[in-house]
Amino acid sequence: MKHKIMLVDDETVTLKRLRRLLEKNGYQVSSYKSPSGALEQMESTHYDLLVTDVKMPEMNGMELMVTVKSRFPETEVILMTGYASIDSAIEATREGAFHYLAKPFTPEQFMARVEQALDRHRLWKNALNAGNETGKKSSSTENNNDACIHQTMQETARPPVIIGKNIKIRQIQTLIHQIAPTDCNVLITGDSGTGKELVARSIHALSNRSSQPFVAVNCGAFNETLLDSELFGHEKGAFTGAVKSRAGLLEAADKGTIFLDEIGEMPHSMQVKCLRVLQENEILRVGGTKAIPVDIRVISATAKDLKAEVEAGAFRKDMYYRINVVNIKIPPLNQRAEDIPLLACHIIDSFHRKGLKRVTGISSRAMSLLAGYAFPGNVRELENILERAAAITSSSEIRACDLPQDIAELELHSFQLPEDYMMTLEELERDYIAHLLKITNNAKTKTAEILGIDRASLWRKIKKFDLEQ
Repeated sequence: MKHKIMLVDDETVTLKRLRRLLEKNGYQVSSYKSPSGALEQMESTHYDLLVTDVKMPEMNGMELMVTVKSRFPETEVILMTGYASIDSAIEATREGAFHYLAKPFTPEQFMARVEQALDRHRLWKNALNAGNETGKKSSSTENNNDACIHQTMQETARPPVIIGKNIKIRQIQTLIHQIAPTDCNVLITGDSGTGKELVARSIHALSNRSSQPFVAVNCGAFNETLLDSELFGHEKGAFTGAVKSRAGLLEAADKGTIFLDEIGEMPHSMQVKCLRVLQENEILRVGGTKAIPVDIRVISATAKDLKAEVEAGAFRKDMYYRINVVNIKIPPLNQRAEDIPLLACHIIDSFHRKGLKRVTGISSRAMSLLAGYAFPGNVRELENILERAAAITSSSEIRACDLPQDIAELELHSFQLPEDYMMTLEELERDYIAHLLKITNNAKTKTAEILGIDRASLWRKIKKFDLEQ
């Protein structure tokens, strides 16, 4: 079924341009110059997304959004304005806007925001449907303990959005929706920084346990003794310093989900204890004698090849088959380069939501460099690169010169000869010098250094080829 989008803008040219763009991408669009006309239409027809200008004579976009959100809370809203500011963006998101889009924007930036908003709408709608089917009501945990620093309560939070149009990511999105309502254990595999915890949180948020705790623990962050106490808790006097009884993370996750990150680092002895929890649905605190029943779903994650670890005897076979009922393998970012622009826009949007420095987008040169970078650190590295660039840029958009040096220098290797034309040596020299001046932002010293000549020689060539900017 096509997503339905309501488009409101008092400028006829903008309205027609955006409508054509949305329809070209397969969406069902209604467009109005009048906010009142749009509201009247929305009373009779459900719309997944409202895209509206802010400054309009009859009713401004903020007022329209507040009205729509009060009547149709499931409809996502994107506000467009040529008078953007951090304060107004923060106010808009507080009132319920998905995004505050500053004009001018490119078609790619606009469609990226639309796709992100509709992704969130779909996930939220599915979560509500799952909740309605089960009739489960929200309840709170009774386990208050020091381990709650690892715990996230998701009582009313919307599910996180898995960003991407890559076929493997789309398949993961489909699989998440299929397995979330079940109680099967899940093993998420993939390189570090690919977003394994994000997938785990999405499964929990769309599950019948979404109103219950999501408890995450990194199995590689503790030695064996500490991990035992963290997971299972302990009784008073169980060891030196145990001055009172304390529940562990497994108890804290009762009725909810436990996320065992880096499970490949879990010691053998702990694997045995966790296997009993999976088999018997009960735990025994350190120093305790009474079994405590627990009802938990286990989602595990690892960057290791656990099957190879089993064959090598480094991981228990019985534990592997218990946690690996369903396997989700997340591809590295260099295998889904088409998702880099979407992810970049989403990350910059998250900066706005945090009230950080306002950056409206990324230049085409910078985006081209990012798309060609290998990203050994995957999505986490992309986040770090963009956060650094947003912090140091003096522009309203991230430019090529704001990126780390090793990425910016990728342009040095991007010079190409024309395929259908044989250049003279003089033409080749002129075009290559022009290329280097462009990617170094007209830095003469840097350009001369790359060419292996002095600045005086470079100046003569710039004058000869009329390349002065």
